[in-house]
Amino acid sequence: QFQSKILILTICAAGIGGTFQYGYNISIINAPTSYIQTFMNETWLERTGFPLESNMILLLWSFTVSAYPLGGLTGAVVAGPMAIMLGRKMSLLLNNVFVIIAAVLSGFSRMAKSFEMIMLSRFFTGVNAGVSMNIQPMYLAESAPKKLRGAVALTSASFTALGLVLGQVVGLRELLGREESWPFLLASNVVPALIQLTALPWFPESPRYLLIDRGDRESCISALQKLRGNSDLSAELEEMLAEQAAVKGQRAKNPWELFKNPALRWQLMSIIVLSSAMQLCGNDSMYFYAAYVFQEAGIPQDKIPYVVIGTGSCELITSVTCNMIIDYAGRRPLLLGGYIFMAGWAIVFMVALSQQTQISWMPYLSMACIFAYILSFGIGPAGVTGVLPTEVFDQMSRPAAYMICGSLLWFNLFLVGTAFPFIVKSLAHFCYIPFLVVCVCTALYVGFFLPETKGKSFLEISEEFKKRNFKAQTHAFFYKGPEEIKSTVL
Repeated sequence: QFQSKILILTICAAGIGGTFQYGYNISIINAPTSYIQTFMNETWLERTGFPLESNMILLLWSFTVSAYPLGGLTGAVVAGPMAIMLGRKMSLLLNNVFVIIAAVLSGFSRMAKSFEMIMLSRFFTGVNAGVSMNIQPMYLAESAPKKLRGAVALTSASFTALGLVLGQVVGLRELLGREESWPFLLASNVVPALIQLTALPWFPESPRYLLIDRGDRESCISALQKLRGNSDLSAELEEMLAEQAAVKGQRAKNPWELFKNPALRWQLMSIIVLSSAMQLCGNDSMYFYAAYVFQEAGIPQDKIPYVVIGTGSCELITSVTCNMIIDYAGRRPLLLGGYIFMAGWAIVFMVALSQQTQISWMPYLSMACIFAYILSFGIGPAGVTGVLPTEVFDQMSRPAAYMICGSLLWFNLFLVGTAFPFIVKSLAHFCYIPFLVVCVCTALYVGFFLPETKGKSFLEISEEFKKRNFKAQTHAFFYKGPEEIKSTVL
């Protein structure tokens, strides 16, 4: 019992300052939008004597919003080298420095009469989220026992959803959502950072990192004993030593080396497809539509923020449910089911939007679609996507794989954020067609090409992918016979 307590506390300590911040910082910016725009206008008026035109305010605001994914992209790129040089735990601890800088900038922005400080603060907040989105699932999956690996790594998605809901709650008018308190709302992300800085140092580093990257067997055994208590460690240690032998003499790979390596072709293709689909499936755009649909359904304007909390809670409930069933159901069924359901709901949603004004009960159907779409996303794609890079890559390729994953995730978030208003403008009620295509294509890819990784060791998963990678080569002209395959078994 004691060791499971240590594992649970490690998960909480890593999560609160990790992916929790990603969800929290995405949602706290929504409540004070109009107040910050007013502040930008007043500051400009004070500086120049002229007020800003409305399209200039919109441009400055879009800079402020897009600074977050830009920071995220930067964070995703530095996360790989950080994880290799500093270790998983130390990287998470150091990552809090970015949030503390961001909180100081946004907290004092009104006092300093500088909206540029808010933009810079959003950039640093993004860097923090970019690092934690890559390193937290890696740290947790490497610290978890094999039979719980999926559930433990998936807690990253649960913390994101928890952050999203708490950000919506703290942004309510009754708490920090009033005009005079927006600097405090933006600076409130310093609290989870301080909690992590206090708690995480007490917990062990990833045992896999200690043994395979550092070659420190004593520290690895001591970390395992802390995490597993008195249970028999021999089988787990044997498996780690086999993986250590498999990567002996190798150094941590760079992202471009993964693209050149034919032995990683299918692994790379899988994480590229799934990381891109996670942002291109239109889940975040559902939040964009939520307020409009709820208004059409006759919910009073001042009650809409409370209903929007319901949408965030949906994602939280499903990611916790997914946590419980991932190691029973497996990764493929959850991904496949999630994308198939999302494709179905996207069709119903577009029909409902087009009939919104004609049929009286259509707004309620649109409302149901929003909840159903978010539930379908939460049950599979939201969590499983973050677990896969840990499972399908070996210790030396894993940080580079997360760099690729994270960069795609943030680039696509930026892309969807920029393009969605134009998609709505040109396709009107049928704006979900691009997302529908993404969901269908991803479901087909998962159905035909993605192997199940549930309950397998990292070496067994690696073997399964090797068979696929070199099956394709049997038809290629440079195939040299079975010797080549033998030499790449480990």
